[in-house]
Amino acid sequence: MTSEEKSERRELIVSSAHLAGGSSPALSELEYGSILFSHAFNRWLVRCMAAAGVPGLSPIEILIIHSVRHRDRPKTLADLCLVLDIEDTHVANYAIKKLEAAGLVKSGKAGKEKTIRVTDKGLDALKRYTEIRERLLVEATKVSGLSQDDLSDIASHLRALSGYYEQAARSAATL
Repeated sequence: MTSEEKSERRELIVSSAHLAGGSSPALSELEYGSILFSHAFNRWLVRCMAAAGVPGLSPIEILIIHSVRHRDRPKTLADLCLVLDIEDTHVANYAIKKLEAAGLVKSGKAGKEKTIRVTDKGLDALKRYTEIRERLLVEATKVSGLSQDDLSDIASHLRALSGYYEQAARSAATL
């Protein structure tokens, strides 16, 4: 059975039938899956960080502290915005100020640039987050039947798709 025959036999799960009626109904299904995943992922970030003893952080703040911790090197605002694809630097700057007020990160200077690093309090919170993630999320995904290679392939496809959406967004901005 070809993949085309398979897609004809199963009903697509979409949130916008008018979009699924075009030439790529599977893209509409992917978009709906992305919506659900995005909300679930954001909920997970917030709940896991709260369970780690740091309630009240937003998803972007949690992503920023994880990114600052990455490779144990201080980051600049530009680094964080680039890696996390944050378009509005004010959003990232506000998040950094909130993390700093909570004692989770500390800013410094490297030449003229402001840098951000994780504090000991932040490292402790991230250690607890990692432990909870291993116990609740990693263990659950292990029984899903998806191998590490499968998960890596999915991540690669998602990064490629994000590039298509970025280019389409740039094109739409010129219309």
